[in-house]
Amino acid sequence: MAMAFKMATTGMWVTDECKNSFMEMKWKKVARYIVYKIDEGSRLVTVDKVGGPGESYDDLAASLPKDDCRYAVFDFDFVTVDNCKKSKIFFIAWSVTSILSFMFIKIKSPSESRIRAKILYATSKDGLRRVLDGISYELQATDPTEMGMDVIKDRAK
Repeated sequence: MAMAFKMATTGMWVTDECKNSFMEMKWKKVARYIVYKIDEGSRLVTVDKVGGPGESYDDLAASLPKDDCRYAVFDFDFVTVDNCKKSKIFFIAWSVTSILSFMFIKIKSPSESRIRAKILYATSKDGLRRVLDGISYELQATDPTEMGMDVIKDRAK
């Protein structure tokens, strides 16, 4: 399997599928969102789920696990106050409830997740973001209210 990018700090690899799916979402609008996960066994960041162009933000929120970390990107279409149609891509680092302090980094992650997974997601986030060229905004959500549609709309103004 060809790899697109190695994240040196964690030894994780981002698959070509991650970057290619993102570019298709960005340019061809074939997806509304993409969920990424880390496969610890193979040390790969892979595509977990792709939401079709007709799916909504609620579908993305429902696809995130309640007991594990994930990354997601969401293509948000909106109309400005000047009546211009725009699109902004959000990167979401999904996690919930507890806070773990490790190596001087505050990591927000699910309380039910294994500590190793929490650390892996926190330290791999920037490497994945570098591969996904064209992200407008980043959210770190620890519960569904922190990534609600009102938060998305407020950031996209």
